[in-house]
Amino acid sequence: MTGLVAGVDVGGTFTDLAIFDPATGAVRLAKVPTTLPNQAGGVLAAFDAAGADLPQIDLIVHGTTTTTNAVLERQLSKTGLITTLGFRDVLELGRRTRPQAYGMHGRFLPVIPRDLRLEVPERMDARGRVLTTLDEDALRRAIMQLRDEGCEALVIHFLHAYANPAHERRAGEIARELWPNDYITLGHALLSESREYERGVTAAVNASVQPLLERYVARLAEQLAAQGYQRELLVMNGNGGMVAAKDVAKEAVKTVMSGPASGVMAAVATGRRAGTPNLLTYDMGGTSTDVAMIRNGVAPVSNEIEVEYAMPIHVPMVDVRTVGAGGGSIARIDAGGMLRVGPESAGSTPGPVCYGRGGARVTISDANLILGRLPASRFGQAAEAAHRAMEEQIARPLGLSVEAAAEAVIRIANTHMAGAIRMVSISMGADPRDFALFAFGGAGPLHAVALARELNVPRVLVPARPGITNALGCVVADLRHDFVRTLNRPLDGVEMEEVHHVLAAQEAEGRRLIGLERIALTTVRAEYSADMQFVGQTHLLRVPLPSATPSRDEMQRLFEAAYHARFRVELPTIRANLVNLNVSVIGERPALDLSRLIDPAGRQAVATPASRRKVWFDGWHDTPVYWRDHLPMKIDLQGPAIIEQMDTTVVIDPGARVRQDADGNLIIEVNE
Repeated sequence: MTGLVAGVDVGGTFTDLAIFDPATGAVRLAKVPTTLPNQAGGVLAAFDAAGADLPQIDLIVHGTTTTTNAVLERQLSKTGLITTLGFRDVLELGRRTRPQAYGMHGRFLPVIPRDLRLEVPERMDARGRVLTTLDEDALRRAIMQLRDEGCEALVIHFLHAYANPAHERRAGEIARELWPNDYITLGHALLSESREYERGVTAAVNASVQPLLERYVARLAEQLAAQGYQRELLVMNGNGGMVAAKDVAKEAVKTVMSGPASGVMAAVATGRRAGTPNLLTYDMGGTSTDVAMIRNGVAPVSNEIEVEYAMPIHVPMVDVRTVGAGGGSIARIDAGGMLRVGPESAGSTPGPVCYGRGGARVTISDANLILGRLPASRFGQAAEAAHRAMEEQIARPLGLSVEAAAEAVIRIANTHMAGAIRMVSISMGADPRDFALFAFGGAGPLHAVALARELNVPRVLVPARPGITNALGCVVADLRHDFVRTLNRPLDGVEMEEVHHVLAAQEAEGRRLIGLERIALTTVRAEYSADMQFVGQTHLLRVPLPSATPSRDEMQRLFEAAYHARFRVELPTIRANLVNLNVSVIGERPALDLSRLIDPAGRQAVATPASRRKVWFDGWHDTPVYWRDHLPMKIDLQGPAIIEQMDTTVVIDPGARVRQDADGNLIIEVNE
């Protein structure tokens, strides 16, 4: 690849852009406000801010929050669903859970309202045998009723269609004759997996975001073309891979969690180059914190993600967990006199008190400012307002000094975030001491060292540009297609020839799809796995397979080993159940040089503090403040120290030691 490669990520507050020149290694960056509701304006503004010449760009990869925000905010297209007689309420019945396990109230809004969920006579059993033939006349009446109700998208979701999709396929043929557009989702075509509730929600989400995503991507592609961009536009999927913009709306649900996935892919690429393949990723933004575990340089992909209560989206996505703790998370005293932090956020409007935009409730950012970790000079008179708010709202009710109150806010926030990291590491059978903490996002490096100490993680890796890491992830991501096929049978009763056939067919389809893309690749490879459980259990365990032709004994052995590694339990007398077969086909793109994310021309010969200020670490410390772009490549700094840059602030606690690798990543030894 000889032309420029651009990655652009649209967040809730900012749109980030990174443009790489593979020939010279030069990098151009931009960070501009996100434009809502039309995100395309912010994307184009980012290219303008970077001084980009669009005809010279060879590839643009785009991470978008269009579908994520639409789902979380329920700003969805009007969608209708046709299902098997007697099963219209599956989307609401779910798994008989509650928003609060011990609460007597909660709020749940189904993706498709009940009056737009219709039934028709038809029925398959779990083996795919026809019990009731499809009533085509009833189907036609249902389609026309939903069309006349003004539905823009249609879902056809029949019971056990994963075992035999004949009825869904025929229904799709009839729907295409009557429906006014192409927004028709067949449940089995999107997800050939058992469990009608999860499959139904996934199909419903896909249909309801299809029109939104297609209109946005088409508008963006048109505006880019008007400014001279003539190449392919790719869109990040939630699985960490990419898909051509012209095809992305077909399986729009796969772009949910696109933003968090791109950050994890950037961490994978950075960690490999840094010789640190085991990472706990920690992305702290303004509203929430996303965490994930990378083991042996491989991003975790799961097809059992629940993005919020009663919103299971069962397509392969990078396994990212979220906690409501961000820079804008509000601190308050509850009715019992306890200090609480989050999940409610001040957002960017009005934002924390220190922003000076009318925010009146104290936040994590205000606490960091009061403790000297953020420079008061940057916030003017709003810094004094943050002090007053902390004193009135937190310090005085608790009988603490302002500094002690701010420190308490930070400690509680850190406890929340540490819990999320434990959830993706210890609960998965991994020891945090075997990992490094990869800290990014606008606020992540502020808390990383304290979090690492809390978790006994020995080392923190802060990438060169933490605030634009998601855009970097778009640049380094590979092409990827994931496939799932349900068998759901005891392993000892499965025909292994069928297993081999399914894996081979999935791989062939993935290679075919990647072959259609006009993208330079170094290689195409396949990864195989099985979702398994012991008979009688509910939750699945993903078991990597060494090839597309595993033996029965090999699968049994691998499952037992994976189960023991996760739970430290052996169950030799219980039969293993093979639920799903999975294949991921990955087209690897040429590697990019990440060593010039910080311009070498700006580096000084000696690490010289730009200033000094008092920073609170269990007391006030006179602390040197460095500008990261001016640091020499070889540094050896002892905490306490502050390292500032255009997109974040890095806090080096007392007792920690920081050096820098060849790519400009900060390596912080936590307990040096």
